[in-house]
Amino acid sequence: MPEIAEKLYYRIGEVEEIAGVPAYVLRYWESEFKLLRPKKNPAGQRLYRRRDVDLVQRIKALLYDERLTLEGARKRLVAESRKTQPLQLELGMREAAYAEALKRVRNRLAALRSRLTP
Repeated sequence: MPEIAEKLYYRIGEVEEIAGVPAYVLRYWESEFKLLRPKKNPAGQRLYRRRDVDLVQRIKALLYDERLTLEGARKRLVAESRKTQPLQLELGMREAAYAEALKRVRNRLAALRSRLTP
């Protein structure tokens, strides 16, 4: 497996080399796996992020190494993504708590300002 350069976006040819999978297969996987959705630039070229490249490598491992069907790989990826959701939900709750604390601080500052301003 070639070493992956740290970049913001990778073109489909670069992902093709990294994953060792032809571009037409990558495009097909986009139609089969909802999680794989690279952005497109104004010219319509696919721009893969690092997480997209990692997902391509995971899909390749599921299909080629573990010999899962497309449906089996799809189910495995959904199950794996659900395992990370509780952390995401927890972060969402934490963000809500932070937002509430900031709102209280803002209200206190506004009250203090109104007392100091004649």
